[in-house]
Amino acid sequence: MFGFIIALVSGALMSIQGVLNTEVTKQSSTWTTSSFVQFTGFLACILIWAVTEHDKSFLMLAKVHPRYLLLGGVIGAAITFTVIKSIGALGPAQSAMLIVASQVIVSYLIEVFGWFGAEKTGFQWIRLIGVILFVAGLVIFKWKS
Repeated sequence: MFGFIIALVSGALMSIQGVLNTEVTKQSSTWTTSSFVQFTGFLACILIWAVTEHDKSFLMLAKVHPRYLLLGGVIGAAITFTVIKSIGALGPAQSAMLIVASQVIVSYLIEVFGWFGAEKTGFQWIRLIGVILFVAGLVIFKWKS
């Protein structure tokens, strides 16, 4: 149940952040906004680390293998940029639906094939049908817009 609630909170926060970032971009620029978002996120993480995990060293990151696992920050910058641009072009609701559809499809492929160290679950028809129904819902949403 905890994971379910956290996932709902995460989705809500992503939607709010995307709209806030898009509005800031209208008054500045995309990369200024993205830089500010990443920098303030960095400061928040450092503060939380100092309060909760100060006994754990950043040197632990030197032991991470494979090295591509450390690309999360670069991908985070790309996410910030693409969310800002998609909300600006499509609006919050349609953008969020397409973003979530992409997340579901890619996450399912990651699970099926066990990419990036994820536990391999194998193909299941019922999950594929769920993805297809989700995408059909997006088409209906767009069709009625």
